[in-house]
Order: sequence, then structure tokens, then C-alpha cells
Amino acid sequence: MSADLLRELAPKVLAAVTRRYGHFDEAEDATQEALLAASTQWPAEGVPDNPRGWLIRVASRRLIDHLRSEQSRLRRETALAAQVPPADWLAPPADIGDTPSDDTLTLLFLCCHPALTAASQIALTLRAVGGLTTAEIAHALLVPEATLAQRISRAKQRIKDAGARFEPPTPDDYDRRLRAVLHVLYLIFNEGHTASSGVALQRTDLAAEAIRLARTLHQARPDDAEAAGLLALLLLTDARRAARTGPSGELVPLAEQDRGRWDRRLIHQGITLLTAALARRRPGPYQIQAAIAAAHDQAARAEDTDWRHILNLYDMLQRLDDTPVVTLNRAVATAMVHGPRAGLALLETLDSDPRMTGNHRLAAVRAHLLDQAGDHQAAAAQYHAAAQQTASVPEREYLLRQARLASR
Repeated sequence: MSADLLRELAPKVLAAVTRRYGHFDEAEDATQEALLAASTQWPAEGVPDNPRGWLIRVASRRLIDHLRSEQSRLRRETALAAQVPPADWLAPPADIGDTPSDDTLTLLFLCCHPALTAASQIALTLRAVGGLTTAEIAHALLVPEATLAQRISRAKQRIKDAGARFEPPTPDDYDRRLRAVLHVLYLIFNEGHTASSGVALQRTDLAAEAIRLARTLHQARPDDAEAAGLLALLLLTDARRAARTGPSGELVPLAEQDRGRWDRRLIHQGITLLTAALARRRPGPYQIQAAIAAAHDQAARAEDTDWRHILNLYDMLQRLDDTPVVTLNRAVATAMVHGPRAGLALLETLDSDPRMTGNHRLAAVRAHLLDQAGDHQAAAAQYHAAAQQTASVPEREYLLRQARLASR
């Protein structure tokens, strides 16, 4: 039995149970119990002919049992009976069709409810839509399982307290909520692409899950340019995954990567998506970031990179999404076009930004530009500072290695 099958079915089952009975929080627990039952029974008994119907039946029974066991059983069952036709209490027939394609999108919007913090949105999305267990999410995010379980529990309670229901957002809410969904998928991918802590540079399971969910979102909303832009960005970035680490898992910077190891199939997919999205003439931050990634991917050698074009793209991105991270990356592009001192001058604008306090990337970029400018001792000091600020072992080892080279 493939774990991919359960992950694919998880949001469909949760959507069916939630739409039928309401109670998203209890329905999510019941769905997880059904997935766990499948993971233990199917390997021994075989996958049923209709795995989705099997999971819905098991989840429905668990949910009903849970509702009946609560102290408020009579009141809740009366309300539920009034809400749901008697025939709907039965398990769905084996030949029932798939749920509407918007179900997964509705779940994504629900998990990214504005009442939740970004950390809670990520955790709930990975569990409810991604089908990952609490233990798997805790392991991927390097968070104690008990802490992660509490985070998910609080998230579901906040959704309940906010009165959110399992239904697509209204047109007025769509743009704002879609932005949150895109941001959560972007954050999940970033944590998979470059882990914030631990001994591994990448967590491929998280990156793969973010791409899968971004594909699902794009399929549900094929006309949304930013949804396509996000998917293109993830594909174009993930295409370099194999070349980003060396034989011992050490970090290999972009300029030194073996570009023959880049995944040309993903690059082609990403550029095709990006081209179609840009043709809609509704540019957004993810489309522009994807265009930057495409400019890197299309350079046969590092020295062939069109940095002037990339700088122009960063100028556009800064106007649309004026964040310190954009400024940081723009400083690198500025240095490549106008020299390291110009890039260093731009970095000075970030020194007083509280959002960059303790961020090792500011010190790392400053070290790189100082080294290019010939100030090697100052560069070594900044490399050491950056190494002390990161919890990623591969990044720390790379920064310390660069500090040694700059000190020679």
C-alpha cells in the first residue's frame, strides 16, 4: 500500500465527512483515525475496491461514536438530525463519485483561516490537507510531538471559535484568503528547500508536499496567475535540488553547482507555467520570483547569468512586496551589476530593521560582498557572526569554511 494514496485521499475524505456532518475539528480527528486504521489493515487485508468509500465509512462511524459519547449527546444529536437527512447517516454507497474538485481548495482556505498564526496554519494544512500524521509533521518541523499536537488542537479550536464553516470563501474574502494559502505553501516549501535547523540542508518530504498541494491549488484554480506563479516558482527552485549538496551533504552554493544535475523536466514545466501566467498580464510577487528563478535556471553557466535582468525583476518585486528579504536578495543582484560596494550600501538600510534581527542571512550576504570588495578580515568576522546565528548544521559548516578562506 502506498502512503501517497492515503495522502491523496486524506483531504477528500475529510471534506466529505465535514460537509456531511459539520464539526471540522471532530471530523479531522475521525479522518486521522480512519487513515491510521487503513495503514494497519490494508497491508494485511489488501486495499479495498473503493478505498475512499472505505475511509469515509470508517471516519463517519468514528465521528458519530465520538459525538454520541459526549455529555451534550442529546442536544448535539438532535441538532445534527435536524440538519442532516436520515438517509445521509448511512455510509456513502461504494460507487459514489469523487467530491468536487474545490473540496481541497476549501480545506486549504479553512486551514489558513486568518484567526490562526502562520505556524498553526502550516501544521494544520500538513495534517488536514497533506494527510501527514502529527508525528510526521513534528519530525519534519523538528518540534516535539506533544507541542505540535497542542498547536493543531488550538488551531482547530480557534477555527471553531471563529465560527468558520466548511464552505468556499465569499468573493470578497477570496483574494485575501488566497494570499494566505499561497504564503503557507511557500513557507512549507522553503522549510523543505532549506531547513531552518538540523543536520540536513533539505527536507525533501516537505518540499514535495508543498509542490503537491500547489499543483492541487493550480488545478482547482487554473486561471489564477499567482497560483500558477507559485507552482512555477517551486518547480524551478526544486529543479536544482540534486546539485545543492555534495557527497557528504555539504552545502553547494548556486554558482558552484553542477548544472548538469539540474532537473530539466521540472525547469520546462516551470517555464511553461510561468509563460502562461505572465500572459494574463496580472503580475504578482510569485510570478516575479518565478521569473528570477527561471533566469538562473536558463543560464548554462554561472557566468552566463543575466544579472541585469534579474536586478530589474527585483526592482519590480520590491515595488510589489517591499520586505527585507527582497531587499537582501536585491543587494546581491545590485552587487553583481554595480559592484559589491553598491550592494553593501543597500544592506545598510536593513541594519535598523527589527525583522532582520538575528537573521543569519544578513550577515552571510554582507560577508560575501565584503569578501568580493577585498575586505577579507571584515568578511571573515561576518561569516563567523552568521555561523553563530544559524541552527542549520550544513549552513554553519559552509559559513565557517568561508570564514577560513577569507582569513587566508
